Amino acid sequence: MSSDSAQTPTGLTRVYNSFIWAIVAAFGAYFCMYGFRKPFTVGVYANEYLCGIGYKTVLVVSQTIGYALSKFIGIKVVSEIRHNQRALLLVLYIGFAQLMLLFFGLVPAPWNFVLLFFNGLPLGMIFGIIQGYLEGRKMTEALVAGLCTSFIVADGFTKSVGSYLLKNGISDYWMPFSAGLIFSIPLAIFIWMLTKIPLPSVEDTEHRSERHPMTATERKAIFKKYAPGMLSLGLAYLLVTLLRSMRADFAPEIWADLGYKGIPAVFTQSELFVAFGVMLINGLVVLISSNRQAFYTGIVLSIAGFILVLISIAGLKMGLDGFWYMVGIGLGFYVPYVAIHTTLFERLLAMTRDKGNVGYFMYFVDTMGYFGYCALLFLKNSLQQKSEFLNFYNFSGVGFAILGILAIGYSGWYFKRFAK
Repeated sequence: MSSDSAQTPTGLTRVYNSFIWAIVAAFGAYFCMYGFRKPFTVGVYANEYLCGIGYKTVLVVSQTIGYALSKFIGIKVVSEIRHNQRALLLVLYIGFAQLMLLFFGLVPAPWNFVLLFFNGLPLGMIFGIIQGYLEGRKMTEALVAGLCTSFIVADGFTKSVGSYLLKNGISDYWMPFSAGLIFSIPLAIFIWMLTKIPLPSVEDTEHRSERHPMTATERKAIFKKYAPGMLSLGLAYLLVTLLRSMRADFAPEIWADLGYKGIPAVFTQSELFVAFGVMLINGLVVLISSNRQAFYTGIVLSIAGFILVLISIAGLKMGLDGFWYMVGIGLGFYVPYVAIHTTLFERLLAMTRDKGNVGYFMYFVDTMGYFGYCALLFLKNSLQQKSEFLNFYNFSGVGFAILGILAIGYSGWYFKRFAK
């Protein structure tokens, strides 16, 4: 669409409708993916161990290792994928994940933990495939903020679905497959909607730069050019991934320690507040036309988010209600987490005009984040078997937030030399 046509009432209506369509399609598709990934975490798996390790921890680690390996594979797959391949890959990858949940129900414990590894293996690439429909546009921050809101809300909602199924007689081992069936039909509709999103306009490309599939040589060159900055952002992303993933995968334990045991709806209620705040804060960056100013706004927002994590932990010690503690700490780590998704790499490419795509950068830092989380899960199991998980989480949160502020601050200083 040309700049002139976008100013007419008909053009504005078309832009608005296109935006709403894209955000609903992306939000819905990724929301449904969580129905194939997260419900199993509300299972108890009582009195089941593998090599002396609690079986729930074994299952979480198994899926997370598969998910982390998926991120590493995605550095190549997602950065090289072409537009006309996206929908087919979404169907194949999520279909395979659901098949693994079927076998998870059929194979007896404790040997079915392997099936969750294979369940996570394709799911880690879904975000990058969907994000590819949205990047390189003047409205990308708002679109990707909407996409990211999906995993904030979906995390709690899909756990509520899992809890509902358990309370209605579905076993721990068949509940994940049953939840996947519930999300299958809406997922198909949202994937079809994704295929109808128009390509970026000429005006989008002029403002944000054209995005291309990347070869191995191009990936190596861009890493060599930005290695210190990418690694510092990767460290910050690792830290927020640890905070996010621990809170997500052990939400029932944390809520129980806070006095909210056995209330499934609380998962969704808290995340609605977090989702609204994150979408508003990160989405409004789209109003900043200057790519340089938007990039540094993302840096400042990320530092503020880590500070909010510290404030929330201190507030809990001073008597803050557990519900608002969960909202505050969720908002705190999700702001930098989403800023990296929506703004930092998007505007970095826009201001440097480097040939590439956001998928490469995101899967580079995602690999660091999820392999780090795997290591932390093993550490948690060995050090915290006799303690409340909430204490471990808050202790980790203080250290992670301080390191995160330093890492984000350094990356802002490093990329200053490339800002145009």
